[in-house]
Amino acid sequence: MPAPIAYLVAALAEIVGCFAFWAWLRLGASALWLIPGMASLALFAWALTWVEAAAAGRAYAAYGGVYIAASLAWLWAVEGLRPDRWDLAGAALCLAGAAVILFGPRGA
Repeated sequence: MPAPIAYLVAALAEIVGCFAFWAWLRLGASALWLIPGMASLALFAWALTWVEAAAAGRAYAAYGGVYIAASLAWLWAVEGLRPDRWDLAGAALCLAGAAVILFGPRGA
């Protein structure tokens, strides 16, 4: 599977899973929210294994930039708060860093 798709699936699954815990602990939602939340977090971990990388740590490090950008999309789409220019600039820097980590040339 292409890394961008794997990372997008992982990011959405992680955000949904974490939001389930947030909803339960911070918004007073039912503890039943934890069931799909934990399933979503399991999907997140599985999706990261789809990334073709020589080392897990490199795949996880590159994922960090995607997670940041996806979190800002969630902020806007779900929580109704539009990211400001500083949010967008930070996400762009993180995505650039993720690309360098994942796609940079490797020595022998």
